[in-house]
Amino acid sequence: MTELVSLDDVRAARKLLDGVVRTTPLEPSRPLTAALGGPVWFKCENLQRAGSYKVRGAYVRISRLSAEERARGVVAASAGNHAQGVALAAGLVGTHATVFMPVNAPLPKVAATKGYGAQIELVGATVDESLVAAQRFAERTGAVLIHPFDHRDVIAGQGTVALEILEQCPQVTTIVTGVGGGGLISGMAVAAKALRPDVRLIGVQAAGAAAFPPSLVAGEPVRLPAFSTIADGIAVGRPGDVTFTHVRELVDEVVTVSEEDISRALLMVLERGKQVVEPAGAVGVAALLAGVVEVTAPVVVVLSGGNIDPLLMLRVIEHGLAAAGRYLRVTVRCSDRPGQLASLLSEIAEHRANVVDVVHQRANPHLHLGEVEVALSVETRGVEHSETLIAALRASGYQVTIAPEA
Repeated sequence: MTELVSLDDVRAARKLLDGVVRTTPLEPSRPLTAALGGPVWFKCENLQRAGSYKVRGAYVRISRLSAEERARGVVAASAGNHAQGVALAAGLVGTHATVFMPVNAPLPKVAATKGYGAQIELVGATVDESLVAAQRFAERTGAVLIHPFDHRDVIAGQGTVALEILEQCPQVTTIVTGVGGGGLISGMAVAAKALRPDVRLIGVQAAGAAAFPPSLVAGEPVRLPAFSTIADGIAVGRPGDVTFTHVRELVDEVVTVSEEDISRALLMVLERGKQVVEPAGAVGVAALLAGVVEVTAPVVVVLSGGNIDPLLMLRVIEHGLAAAGRYLRVTVRCSDRPGQLASLLSEIAEHRANVVDVVHQRANPHLHLGEVEVALSVETRGVEHSETLIAALRASGYQVTIAPEA
């Protein structure tokens, strides 16, 4: 059986990290506090150096390498956050880093990793495939592989997040965080359960990349045959051997959330929390908003990373607005006569909805002679407002169809 990381290991990691990482703030969430009926706080690791908690584990691992190992350099595989953490840590320690990233890795994460001085190799469609390439590189060159989660030093480094939480919020009863390979929640569980055995540790995975639930049922790490999610930072197809043992022994529950849940959470964190967070960093918030887990306040939710591609942010915001009933796509069929479009838009305006775009089409073969189809994207104040608007348009004689993506 794998020996668990100890509280002393986490405390030793914290000493190594003194002056290297910042103690990230704990910010209150008013919307979630109101929804849960008790205090909810965000642990803002999105504000950490390199934009995520990953630099903690990466620095602890690399700083403990021998002079001979540092001379050979280090290699890692990552979709972006571990890449940046390794690149930053390698520069601080004085060794060279080569990072293998999936070919579809977000461009800002690739650019940032290069900016920290690492050499980038784009290989594979997933982090798992990039990791295989990184392992082969290590065997071929002698570079030391810095695993993104499945190493005791990495786990100990990530556990320092929990030490800060317990100091910042001594009354905490529940800690919620996203889970990919399991490094963060493993380290946090070590520290939290040692100091406060009563604290519940809840992990959250994207439903499209949830390897832990079937693995826990099977009693051993299970590889997913396929996985896909907008939360690229936690898109891992198999738990680590070391992290699996920690999660099985120390973590209270692992739940899943949908892509819509994640989009809605990102929108809330941005709009109400004033925090820029990537999809993987918002899955804990998504679990609370979706009600997929029962929690006892005070609750601390870890915002694990903030490295989001601006283009993805635009897509996610639109998707989140739609999931929240605030972005409506409809097709309206009406008679093709002068002033009809103006009348339609006027009625929408009377209900205080904002038209984002309009496509006016006569050439659809399904239309009757003298009919026109108008595709509209409309901003509303929520589900109830959207339903009221649709009902009013239908009452006025318009044939309204809600687009599937809405």
